[in-house]
Amino acid sequence: MINDTSDENAARIKLAWWRHEIAELFRGNPQHLVARALASCLPDHPVALEYLEEIIDGRELDLLQNRYLDFAGFERYASLVSGAFAACVASVLGDRRGSTAEYARKLGLALELTRMIREAGADARRGRVYLPIDELQGFNVPVADILNARYSNGFRELMQFQHQRASTCFESAMATLPSEDRSAQRPGLIMAAVCRTLLDEIRADNYQVLHQRIDLTPVRKLWIAWKTWVFV
Repeated sequence: MINDTSDENAARIKLAWWRHEIAELFRGNPQHLVARALASCLPDHPVALEYLEEIIDGRELDLLQNRYLDFAGFERYASLVSGAFAACVASVLGDRRGSTAEYARKLGLALELTRMIREAGADARRGRVYLPIDELQGFNVPVADILNARYSNGFRELMQFQHQRASTCFESAMATLPSEDRSAQRPGLIMAAVCRTLLDEIRADNYQVLHQRIDLTPVRKLWIAWKTWVFV
């Protein structure tokens, strides 16, 4: 997930500034309005400095590379940009057992895999391919096919593989979440339910993600959110 600015030097400067600001936040001297607002919340909703630093690390990684040779590399990236963010949210919502962070990390990976599948085409149009290179090769899918939105049987098989991987990650996350924290973690569970439904929608459309962005209607998302909230 690329940073908002297209100027890499400006992005590096902004990230360095925010890294310093976060350090100042935890020293009790925030300057930015957002950091000051966060400072007022930290006593009641503590967030680890480590998580915020990891999120910045992930954004910096996006400035350094636009390909990942294998799943281990992508998993590290996902842990920084999505896993750390999910862990932040989970810690704020409530972690009575101290093990909910593990659930959040797994959920973050599942969410990032979902994003990778859905945004394969949009990322390619920015010159970025998050699908691991060795897996592209294993399914006989040239990088050029992704960049030029060319579908093939190999591409569909590759995306089915990624779909199954994401589904397994969601299941692993749900199995890790302590039962006493399920109610507190409703927002994450809603996001998981929406994304799992989205994955099924993408599969039903035969993984036609290179030329379009598949999504759920707002009404359907609302229905999934309500159903998940009620039955958690």
